[in-house]
Amino acid sequence: MSDANVRIPEEARDRLAAIAAAEGMSLRAYLARLAETLLTPAERAERAEQARAALTEWTGYAPSPAEERDLDTELDRRLARAGVR
Repeated sequence: MSDANVRIPEEARDRLAAIAAAEGMSLRAYLARLAETLLTPAERAERAEQARAALTEWTGYAPSPAEERDLDTELDRRLARAGVR
């Protein structure tokens, strides 16, 4: 596997290096693990659809797009109230 150079602010590099060191890893190994474990937006959307289909099959509940928007809005409101995000 060949290496690639990525230019990021020095502060970001130092922070990532400190996080990697705290986990007993080199920055290179930490970034490789991070890249392997994070999902792309397409992968997240696919998993969300799979979860939605499984829940619909399991419970029979299939919210409409309007209901989903309302539920998302309510969740956002509750998270903001709890200081999350």
